[in-house]
Amino acid sequence: MLSIALAGKPNAGKSTFYTAATMAEVDVANYPFTTIDANRGVSYVRTDCPCLEREERCTSDDCEDGKRYVPIELLDVAGLVPGAHEGKGLGNQFLDELTNADVIVNVVDASGATNEKGEPVDIGTHDPLEDIDFVEEEMDLWLADIVDRNWESIERKSRSPDFDIDDALADMLTGFGATPTDVARTLRDFEYPDDPIQWTDDHRETLARDVRRRTKPIVVAANKIDIAPEENVERLLDLDKPVVPTTAEGELALRRAAGAGLAAYDPGDETVEIGDDVSDAQRDALSDLSETMADWNGTGVQQALDYAVYDLLEYITAYPVEDASKWSDGSGNVLPDAFLLPDGSTPVDLAYAVHSDIGDGYLHAVDAKSSREIADTHELEEGDVVKIVSTAS
Repeated sequence: MLSIALAGKPNAGKSTFYTAATMAEVDVANYPFTTIDANRGVSYVRTDCPCLEREERCTSDDCEDGKRYVPIELLDVAGLVPGAHEGKGLGNQFLDELTNADVIVNVVDASGATNEKGEPVDIGTHDPLEDIDFVEEEMDLWLADIVDRNWESIERKSRSPDFDIDDALADMLTGFGATPTDVARTLRDFEYPDDPIQWTDDHRETLARDVRRRTKPIVVAANKIDIAPEENVERLLDLDKPVVPTTAEGELALRRAAGAGLAAYDPGDETVEIGDDVSDAQRDALSDLSETMADWNGTGVQQALDYAVYDLLEYITAYPVEDASKWSDGSGNVLPDAFLLPDGSTPVDLAYAVHSDIGDGYLHAVDAKSSREIADTHELEEGDVVKIVSTAS
């Protein structure tokens, strides 16, 4: 399962974002380091279900009238403070938790109501732009320190006649989620000495920064837009970085209202329908939130997760079925499963995603939309429905 980690300084709203996205209860308070032990839960990314192309909607519990929700892991960890890579605050614990994340959502307090340490201040007092590069820098320097501490082993290996620097670095960085391809592309992009003994701190830091960028891309959630000065949000959006305006508090309120039958709302909707059985205070609060959603195209929580997976990571959703004509499994359930795959994946990759035995026994695949057999090397696209024929089926 893909893993998205929530990063940021303390008190920026990470735990509220986590609660809103998972509906799992965690400690939320107005002081730094509310989160000490990492919270792990299941959230979802949203896409259009292929059932929209048919007369009837599918039977999956993860589909709401054609809005398909695909599970991902969401990780909420302790907040960062300046010097986190040196162990300040809960820095080492935070950064170690990020090792297995595929992508990072940097939750930033767009209202400027928390200082660089995450302590509450008056709204607009702190410049949120200062928090954008902060997480990136701490992660880069943390990985650079790991590279430094392990460089002696690279130097020892370099004395071997069959030494290959690509392989040696891939072995060292695999725990960070770097693949041999990531390392090879990084080494192609900058000049470095052939002999690792001649590498300088700058060489190692360049390596670390590029590997982090490739393995832990970041999208910024400009949080607290419901109270943030509009110019703050606009300045964040003007940055040459992916930024999604967000109100985690608003999303949490909407999900709770929908669960109580007070409003009609699905995660990722840009509007909310307020019910009749609400108090005047509830109606006023939901109306204010509706205006914020109209200004920023929703609450941004679902949009940030979707951007992280479908845009930054460039993943697609594919749907394996057993019956190509009915788009169903052996029990008649229509489009029961959805898998997130990297762009460029093939039917064989989908087969292995379903189960290693299905992949090992792969024979061929059928595009259920066209009822035509497709090549093993065919690159799947978003929303493809595929029948896998395997000896293990």
